[in-house]
Amino acid sequence: MRDQLTAADRARSVTRRRFLRISMASGVALLAGKPDLICGADATIPSNMATNPTFSLGGDFTVNRLGFGAMRVTGQGIWGWPPDRQNALKVLKRAVDLGVNLIDTADSYGPDTSELLIAEALYPYPKGLVVATKGGLTRPGPGRWAPNCRPEHLKQALEGSLKRLHLERVDLYQLHTVDPKVPLEESVGALKQMQDAGKIRHIGLSNVDRAEIDRARKIVPIVSVQNRYNIEDRKSEDVLVYCEKEKLGFLPWFPIGGGGGLKPKNPLNAAAKAHGVSVFQVALAWLLQRSPVMLPIPGTSSLAHLEENVAAAKLKLTPEEWKAIDALRSWSFFRGLR
Repeated sequence: MRDQLTAADRARSVTRRRFLRISMASGVALLAGKPDLICGADATIPSNMATNPTFSLGGDFTVNRLGFGAMRVTGQGIWGWPPDRQNALKVLKRAVDLGVNLIDTADSYGPDTSELLIAEALYPYPKGLVVATKGGLTRPGPGRWAPNCRPEHLKQALEGSLKRLHLERVDLYQLHTVDPKVPLEESVGALKQMQDAGKIRHIGLSNVDRAEIDRARKIVPIVSVQNRYNIEDRKSEDVLVYCEKEKLGFLPWFPIGGGGGLKPKNPLNAAAKAHGVSVFQVALAWLLQRSPVMLPIPGTSSLAHLEENVAAAKLKLTPEEWKAIDALRSWSFFRGLR
């Protein structure tokens, strides 16, 4: 869901142009209590291959590990209303019908549009649905993003999100980025104040490194981190390992990756051919098996892609397939765009 700032980018660039060329695949609904349907559920799976269908977020929310990123239900450039509003509403409703119970959004998507569509499609929210949102990025125009993590702005952003989502409290509110003009402690401190006021249940971070997570955790408990991560881009590998150790949810944005050519003998192609599925489904299956704290949030504006990727819940990568794909680093493996 997510074309955000990369944690490795020391300049904190907020450009999403490369990502906005890619229409991301949709969420796979992992069915709780159905381990036989989970990717790679096999007695011979190496110990580093995850098979848990759900994750306990903050200790009191059990979510299916494949969520839905609601960025792409907006208009072109993640700006304004989508060209087909009714289709956007159908995608959101269908995602929940298929078992997704973690939807990620932000006030900057539209701006405001994504949150408004979620409320229009799903309110009153079904029991167990976690709507996570973010604050800290502003929108000067289509395809443009600017950080603003001043405490007064974050408080205003949260109030706006609560109003648009028809909520009195956000279950998971995430700092969208680290603002180089504002000390992280001031931004996180503002979130703690709003949590103490009962307006935030759990707090997460996005586009951060390990040191920044440590700094934030000295102020308030952190339950999740959302960084860019996929098969070809694992710059946040150390952050993922940190999250595994501390049992924090790791939400990879841009989980499919893409932008380059697909080599015919690529292990992704081989696995897709062997199982009769798409490379997008294989990529999602690999992510889910990569770590028990991995909570991918792919998004799409297409019902067809949503349906296609739900089928990936039945995909079982063999240990050999998983290892071969795991060995891919810095490969550009997608030729076409969705």
